Amino acid sequence: MERPDVEIRRSVRRRRTVTAFREGGRVVVCVPSKLTRAEEKRWVEVMLDRIATQERRRRPTDEGLLARARELSAKYLDGRAEPTSVRWSSAQRSRWGSCTPDDGSIRLSERLQGLPTWVIDYVIVHELAHLLISDHGSQFWNLVGRYPRAERARGFLDGLSHAASTAPEGADPSAISWDGDAPAGNGADGNGADGDVDEATESSDR
Repeated sequence: MERPDVEIRRSVRRRRTVTAFREGGRVVVCVPSKLTRAEEKRWVEVMLDRIATQERRRRPTDEGLLARARELSAKYLDGRAEPTSVRWSSAQRSRWGSCTPDDGSIRLSERLQGLPTWVIDYVIVHELAHLLISDHGSQFWNLVGRYPRAERARGFLDGLSHAASTAPEGADPSAISWDGDAPAGNGADGNGADGDVDEATESSDR
């Protein structure tokens, strides 16, 4: 897995703990303002390693995604959408997902990894609906609307896309903060990691 973009947030209120979590396609690391640059760099590596370990345990395989898609089709689309494959794609940079109705394949952007499960489920339902209806007419949205959290998930993704599109000229969109449903530094939904500065400093000297 390639190294994600990293945003460092220093806080004068934070004294002992270091927290990391994903916001869209990047990892945010929150550190005490008193840390030196060397300590900050070390902590970034520690937290990236912790998050990578968590995500390896949690990241659905392509087979797992296909099984989930079939469950969602049965639950919300009466089983009418029949995907043949669902896989992660690194090529999906401007879309969250895509599908090919002719062969029933679905591709999900790797940018979804680390987002809440209910957001990923929404994208899967969206693509499942496209296996049945190619356009974005009322029939399509009626199908997608059977997923209870469709509107909220769409707003979540729109927020991420808007943050990227409004980046100042010449700025890296991945460095734009987005104050949405991301965990408030507490590792909510299993997407974050925490560390204690003093504890880790002590252990690193052993």
